[in-house]
Amino acid sequence: MPRTNRPQSDLLIVSPGRDLPSTALPMSRAEMAERGWDACDIIFVTGDAYVDHPSFGVALLGRFLEGLGYRVGIIAQPDLDDPQAFHVLGRPMLAWGVTAGNLDSQLMRSTIMRKARHDDAYTPGGEAGRRPANASIVYTSRARQAYKGVPVILGGVEASLRRFAYYDYWTDKVKRSLLIDAKADLIAFGMAERAIAEIMNCLREGRDCAGIAGTVEVRHTLDGLDPILELPTFDQVAEVTGEGKKAFSAMMRDIHLHMDPADPTILVQRHGDRWIVVHPPAVPLTTAELDAVYALPFTRVPHPRYGEAHIPAYAMIKDSITTHRGCYAGCSFCAIGAHQGTAISSRSRENILAEITALTQHPEFHGTVSDLGGPTANMYRTGCKKGRTRCAGKSCLYPHICPNLNTDHGPLLALMSAARKLRGVRHLFVASGIRVDLALSSGAHGYIAELARHHVSGRLKIAPEHITPRVLRAMRKPDSTLYHEFVQRFQACARNLRHPHQVVEYFISGHPGCTLRDMVDLALYLKQANITPEQVQDFYPAPLTLAAAMYYTGVDPLTGDRVTVARTDNEKAQQRALLLCHKPEFHRKAREALLAAGRADLIGNGPGCLVPAEGAASPSPSPPRKPFRPRKR
Repeated sequence: MPRTNRPQSDLLIVSPGRDLPSTALPMSRAEMAERGWDACDIIFVTGDAYVDHPSFGVALLGRFLEGLGYRVGIIAQPDLDDPQAFHVLGRPMLAWGVTAGNLDSQLMRSTIMRKARHDDAYTPGGEAGRRPANASIVYTSRARQAYKGVPVILGGVEASLRRFAYYDYWTDKVKRSLLIDAKADLIAFGMAERAIAEIMNCLREGRDCAGIAGTVEVRHTLDGLDPILELPTFDQVAEVTGEGKKAFSAMMRDIHLHMDPADPTILVQRHGDRWIVVHPPAVPLTTAELDAVYALPFTRVPHPRYGEAHIPAYAMIKDSITTHRGCYAGCSFCAIGAHQGTAISSRSRENILAEITALTQHPEFHGTVSDLGGPTANMYRTGCKKGRTRCAGKSCLYPHICPNLNTDHGPLLALMSAARKLRGVRHLFVASGIRVDLALSSGAHGYIAELARHHVSGRLKIAPEHITPRVLRAMRKPDSTLYHEFVQRFQACARNLRHPHQVVEYFISGHPGCTLRDMVDLALYLKQANITPEQVQDFYPAPLTLAAAMYYTGVDPLTGDRVTVARTDNEKAQQRALLLCHKPEFHRKAREALLAAGRADLIGNGPGCLVPAEGAASPSPSPPRKPFRPRKR
């Protein structure tokens, strides 16, 4: 009988000192021959260009499996018009590994307003259209056609967030688990090192791959599974009725209450005559394991086949350093917790400093570490004092910081201090998101002053997302007073240090719970504070997030509260226009929004108005908030 919930193995013993090739993983038969291979054990197919850098998922898992002794090949952005595209490396001996790439494939092709994007940051030259929509499904189908009988393992963000029945924004429907529609054998969800190592070991030894933590499988029976929680069926959650949306909301609540690796509950969901079986998430990597993975011999550059072609995503992260994984904030719109996990897994200081030292020897390094951080920069080595990975249905930070949370920034400050003193490092910046409530906590130990003194390039980016209590509650973000206090403290530090820094805020439009009146309040705040938003993020209901469930059902799954939802394109455009009403091209839509909100008093050329009346000349915009600049002496 297949094993269920089998314990994690010790497959992650990767020796950094092992003699591994320093060249990129092969993308051609010629490169395989250089390594003395006649076949690959696993071939990864990805919607991204292959960049041999640990920030790219395929490179990370590929190098990891190479460290375990497997022969790994890469097919990146295959040409679907070429019948030989999936034959270039021959038949994989054990499995295909398929991923849409670092991000959702449809989101890489279309804007939230469903307009075609003109570029793709993960493609040479930024060229759009090199990956198909629903890439996980398309690539799996082509892999099956190329070599029948080879198992296909799905992974990456696209597959991880669609492991259950999910709401699909692009078709406005509830769809089946991606494992069913792609016809793959398994999904290895999350960061997947433990799962993929166990899968490969089973395939190599000819054993079944059932019951592996961090995987999803399809079964015709639930025999031998224990303990299980049966979710509402696909047919129930797909009903376009009030009852269907209640079932969907109940499903999302159950999922979010059982996302802890320490919770042995197996979540199952009927899809017709089959069951989707989702095993508990894999245990996060230990510090020693994470160190071993990041010590692997990444070249940190794109594969040589791309020549001098510019890959925008690579240019952005090439000199960045990842310090940790995971996020315990629990923001309702964010998928990081569902993918990377809610427990922080941190690298050792010695391992990080060794990577920076190696980076300084790289021929393309020019003295600036562009980012030292993770999903949230200041969560390094923080976490639950009781060793929990997650309290069911709760956030460690919302509505207040949990008293059991260790917020000590001491290890992070020591790391930052040691890193900037390394020979060859001229500048070391923090560009990852900063959690302001953590930075203001009693454990921060002067973190804000240290940022201002040494680690901001002139612009500090933070994401308050909104300022009205109702919207912040739906987002599960802290009260805006903390954001204001952080900005004040940071700017005070900048003035005292005579360092000219600008704070750049990011906001979301169209989030569930946000009404036009809430957006008017935000627009008025921005005007009064002389803040000119440079970038507005349109809300995207990412599958497996609480906010996506709110968007689809109009109900908060955890509280049962009703939430307002801007669902039509016009409602979304109106909210966006209010955030960007300082730009003339948004005046018409902003006037329309103000009239709909009953705030015609804000249309005109008066000092308190947001947009001019139709046909009137635009008033001179308020100057943006300027950074402090010291007087010349």
